[in-house]
Amino acid sequence: MDLLIVTLLSGLAGFVDAVVGGGGLILVPALFATYPAVHPATLLGTNKSASVWGTLFAALHYQRQVQMAWRPLAAGSLMALAGSFVGAYILTLVSPTYLRLALPVLLLALLLYSLWQKNLGQQHAPRFSERAQLWAMAAVGGSMGLYDGFFGPGTGSFLVFLLVRVLGFDFLQASAHSKVMNLASNLAAVLLLAWQGHVWWQVGVYLALANVVGSLLGTRMALRHGTRFVRWLFIGVVAALTLKTGWDAWGLLQTASTL
Repeated sequence: MDLLIVTLLSGLAGFVDAVVGGGGLILVPALFATYPAVHPATLLGTNKSASVWGTLFAALHYQRQVQMAWRPLAAGSLMALAGSFVGAYILTLVSPTYLRLALPVLLLALLLYSLWQKNLGQQHAPRFSERAQLWAMAAVGGSMGLYDGFFGPGTGSFLVFLLVRVLGFDFLQASAHSKVMNLASNLAAVLLLAWQGHVWWQVGVYLALANVVGSLLGTRMALRHGTRFVRWLFIGVVAALTLKTGWDAWGLLQTASTL
């Protein structure tokens, strides 16, 4: 029964992640609640081993329907891959506690800005020439890869927002491009965690299959309903992330105050 529950939730996570990112908000807490005795790194590695497949199929599905800026995207993806390795290495040296406390504030600011700017991401109007776009996407990919390797929650949503706000993409285009960069950063994390023995393959294979199904459904919904649907799901996911990370930060502060 436990495996069935987390498998179904992996499908839901794949659906959300394919549209706007943030699928880890669903699957990671479910894994921690269902398997409390398993090492946290193993649960995080198992989550990544599932989400990397959902992200791959979402990226493949999007690229058939959406015109992709491949050269800038390649640069952004390579930087995301490198950044993720660097972030994971930094994690072995530095605790992400302060980032966990700051994250709800950053997400709340992002949410309020997205609600205030009602036309944000409604039109696809890239701001840069191809060469400048390449550098801009490399910067976005590298910074978000670093964040994903070091901490991770909300990486997909941050990617979508930065592609909309910085590069001038609409939400659908931003979601499609973010999948490729997110795939690169996820792949780096999976390789590193698998190398360290932190992937629970016998559970991960079921989660991966469900994640792929959810991912394909999510991309179809995004492509069918377009930018408006993606924008509102983005707002909903960021709101949920704000509440979840805010609750976690409050718990950290309460724990610290009792020490």
